[in-house]
Amino acid sequence: MPPRPAAPDPVTLAVLDNRFRAIVEEMGEAMLRTTYSQILNSSRDFSIALCDARCRLVAQADHIPVHVGAMPFAAQAVVEAFGDAIAEGDIYLLNDPYHGGSHLPDLTAIVPVFAEGALRFLCVVRAHHTDIGGATHGGYNPAATEIWQEGLRVPPIRLGEGRRPREDLLRMITANTRLPRDVRGDLMAMIGAAHLGERRLLALLARHGAGLLDAAVEAILDLAEGHARRIVATWADGTWRGEAFLDDDGFGGEDIAIRATVTKRGDSLTVDLSESDPQTPGFVNSSYPNMVSAVRMAFAFLLDPEVAKNDGAFRPLAVIAREGTVVWAREGAPVTMCTSHCSNEIVEAVVKALANACPERAMGGWGRRFRVAIKGRDARRPGREFVWHMFHARPGGGGSARGDGWSTVGEWHSAGGLKFGSVEMAEARFPLFFRRHEFRPDSAGDGQHRGGLGGELELAIETDGPAVANTAGDGARHGSAGILGGRDSPPHDYRLRRADGTERVLRTKEVGIPLAPGDVLHVRAAGGGGWGPPEKRDPAARAADRAEGYVTR
Repeated sequence: MPPRPAAPDPVTLAVLDNRFRAIVEEMGEAMLRTTYSQILNSSRDFSIALCDARCRLVAQADHIPVHVGAMPFAAQAVVEAFGDAIAEGDIYLLNDPYHGGSHLPDLTAIVPVFAEGALRFLCVVRAHHTDIGGATHGGYNPAATEIWQEGLRVPPIRLGEGRRPREDLLRMITANTRLPRDVRGDLMAMIGAAHLGERRLLALLARHGAGLLDAAVEAILDLAEGHARRIVATWADGTWRGEAFLDDDGFGGEDIAIRATVTKRGDSLTVDLSESDPQTPGFVNSSYPNMVSAVRMAFAFLLDPEVAKNDGAFRPLAVIAREGTVVWAREGAPVTMCTSHCSNEIVEAVVKALANACPERAMGGWGRRFRVAIKGRDARRPGREFVWHMFHARPGGGGSARGDGWSTVGEWHSAGGLKFGSVEMAEARFPLFFRRHEFRPDSAGDGQHRGGLGGELELAIETDGPAVANTAGDGARHGSAGILGGRDSPPHDYRLRRADGTERVLRTKEVGIPLAPGDVLHVRAAGGGGWGPPEKRDPAARAADRAEGYVTR
């Protein structure tokens, strides 16, 4: 290997580090302002990353953690597939969970950046699309027993050249979805955001030169590694186990275990998930990139907020797993639910184990994802079907040594990155009416510091004729885990109330649920898990909870 170039002076290094972060943040703003679908321009289910030519994560924006930890695998898949054929002006696309992706709804666009005759960076944009084809609308098929039933599978492909996408490939992709207008518009927004990153990096390279930026990247990653190792070195040495459970797989299997054995020695960690249960028939299995990303998430959550979450920060962490388990399914298995579940359970198991090493950094469990997708027609837009994904009534976050958990913040895998979206905008764009959208009392796990509250929602269906829904999620059997003596939260409680007054419980994994105008979804989401023994809670905090109506008993 050639000798490493000298690192820039500290001031220049700080400027370049912040410039990399500013570029990915600007790319994210471009996505937010140009995407078509509500899942992106309202709920913000997308992420941005910048990798170097060795596919190392250099910078990320504050979007969806489970995306970002897996995005270097997408960059690596493109480099392995195309090698020296990668050229300036190319556009690459993939979603295949077994070739660099996490799950099929997340399409990843990658634009290479060249300078001085060589590949220097890769601008990576990952976005969850409203539909990706397959047997059911919305990208999730709880009935799937193989990946081919989940939607369009895209291995790494060259989507365009000369900074222009190929129209024939765009037509092929959109023809395999139920919402071609939205999918095409969102794809173009992704490509535009990636090209924006390319332009900003080319300007930076022109100003400072490739050699200085290469040196800056090395220094930035080394500094993050040193910062992370100094923190880990303060934790207790030892080996501990943590365990978390999925409700079910949708095919009769219940209490599916994710088991983490975590060993901490000096300034390094090893997380071994090999004893997790075998892969299931259903879509709660994880792809390999998603599994690694979930472990990285758990580790990152226990570091200081100031630690740059890049490739260097993850160098102290080693991950061991066994193919054929629920955390690393063999190729061909369905995996669409994995970015939520089993990623949340992987995080929970790792945090439970590490609570023994750094109790002041551990937190109670965050609520689990329970998604509803509705397909129907809107009388205001004749001839057009819609697909709406419910991102409202989010669950609560876990309590921590610093205080109570955040209410309705969402799940561990998104850590607040996914947004409610505007109730008024949802009503304007879809035939829905929000009768109620508020905190759910008594939904948090008790503790010295309680969990945050989950949400409660009553949503009336106002479609033009019959509609259909499917559900995909977890957490109706297991609530958010309490930690260090804290209590678990109550689980989710989702119900469908018919216009005639009859009511039934919605399961977390259902397809083909008929809906009619006047039907109401009544959502009662779980809160977060508690931290520490409840008897240590400040009486004044309990009185405040009762006064605010957060607790009624």
